[in-house]
Amino acid sequence: MKKLFALSILMLALVFTTNVSAQKFSGLDKSPMDMATYPSSYKISDKAVRVTYSRPQLKGRSVSELAPAGEVWRTGANEAVEITFYKDAKVGGTDVKAGTYSLFTIPGESEWTVVLNNNLNQWGAYSYSKKADVARVKATTSTDSESLDAFSIAFKEVDGGANLVMAWGTVRVALPIMM
Repeated sequence: MKKLFALSILMLALVFTTNVSAQKFSGLDKSPMDMATYPSSYKISDKAVRVTYSRPQLKGRSVSELAPAGEVWRTGANEAVEITFYKDAKVGGTDVKAGTYSLFTIPGESEWTVVLNNNLNQWGAYSYSKKADVARVKATTSTDSESLDAFSIAFKEVDGGANLVMAWGTVRVALPIMM
């Protein structure tokens, strides 16, 4: 009986060891996920806003080719961007309650429309529904002499809050967020 029990344990160990070593892992994502927070300092744990997004690369293409003017864009790659407000905020002049929202943009020449949407866990903008919009606000655009190949989001502190700055190529889009 002891030999049968020991043999059973050995067989189970082999089965589980084989399954673990046979695990397949996918390659690295070409548009890795990133996160930006405000306040940006890692020393401050009481965050007001967090943005989770994926970083597509231009790779010789233009911003207007990948994020066409006048069309709803997922604002990054892969899943739609998610923005979490830990406190009520004023986004581009519109009151927004604390919570998590999908963030889309509609690129334009002199300004972009930023859309906060209640539908979460969306892949791209394929299932975007205007009916779930919480806010649509205008954000100013500018250009910079430095060109960024990877789409990036950061916060720039201003009086009373921060500007959420989206940058890709030489395009810069600033969305004011007041706390």
